[in-house]
Amino acid sequence: MREVVVEEHHLQLQGEEENGSKTVPRSKQAQIFEITKKLIHGNLGSQIQAAREVRKLVRSSSSSASAAKTRSRFVAAGALQPLISMLSSSSLDAREFSLVALLNLAARNERNKVNIVESGAIPPLVELLKSQNSKLPELATAAVLSLSTASLNKAIIVASGAAPLLVQILGSGTIQGKVDAVTALYYLSTGTENSSPIVDAGAVLPLISLLKECKKYSKFAEKTTALLEIILSNSEEGRIAISNSHDGILTLVETVEDGSLVSTEHAVGALLSLCRSCRSKYRDLILKEGAIPGLLRLTVEGTSVAQERARMLLDLLRGSSPEKRSASSSVLEEIVYDIASRVVAVDKTPKTAKNILLTWFIQAWSSA
Repeated sequence: MREVVVEEHHLQLQGEEENGSKTVPRSKQAQIFEITKKLIHGNLGSQIQAAREVRKLVRSSSSSASAAKTRSRFVAAGALQPLISMLSSSSLDAREFSLVALLNLAARNERNKVNIVESGAIPPLVELLKSQNSKLPELATAAVLSLSTASLNKAIIVASGAAPLLVQILGSGTIQGKVDAVTALYYLSTGTENSSPIVDAGAVLPLISLLKECKKYSKFAEKTTALLEIILSNSEEGRIAISNSHDGILTLVETVEDGSLVSTEHAVGALLSLCRSCRSKYRDLILKEGAIPGLLRLTVEGTSVAQERARMLLDLLRGSSPEKRSASSSVLEEIVYDIASRVVAVDKTPKTAKNILLTWFIQAWSSA
């Protein structure tokens, strides 16, 4: 079972929909018909066996195109509704194997994901997220993750109340469950027109804990810092939570220093939101964690957004007035580039200027 969850999980993160052009062999088409017939008309035991056969038949496809065709044929044959009904069964096996079957049918297939949600899968999945069984919440989280990658499904999933349950899994789920929950929350929080954040302050501590443990340049860190930035930009309770947490601000500072281009952009955005919300409260907390070197480096090595955010945060962290901070920063940069252009070859000017600028900023901060 574990192998299935992990494999299907990685299939979802690829975010691709396969389109096969080959015709499904008649023998496989007959198998799809027989399996679907058992799902619709069979007793509980037959339905469980049929759900297992769905997964087996999809995985036995000779190519990715063939697998895509098999998934679509199962949906066309009417397999979704009985599988979704099994999610509410009193039988643990029925719930487990129907979840796995649905994961296999949703993999790499945007249309199937939308059809699964439109067929009513979200309410029983929300109930499975609450289950005390060790397997079911993890499988349900993987399913919500898969379905949340389809843009048409996001509003329905958010409205179902799944997000707070995913936040709970961040703190108490399995390792795979936590990874899937972060990814699902990320998809639900981005690329939508939600008027308010779906992740509240309760997610701050588990997100910080996960960020501490992961590699700061990983894709997982990018999604975790994105969620933290969203929370800290919109929630005073979230800002209080991170300031009271053990090493919360330090973890963001470390991400600024060691993260990927994306995670550093989100991490500096989160720190900037803190300082903007109450400079007198958060300035010293950020300075205490040694943020300056990483921020200075980010002003010349980060994305354009990260560079701008780093400069703004550095301005807030300095002790002078906003007008003087802005003017001195702009003038200093112009002077450095002018000097560099005079003493080095033209083709080396940008890199040399950056190095000089970084050294000069560090000296300026040391004497400020």
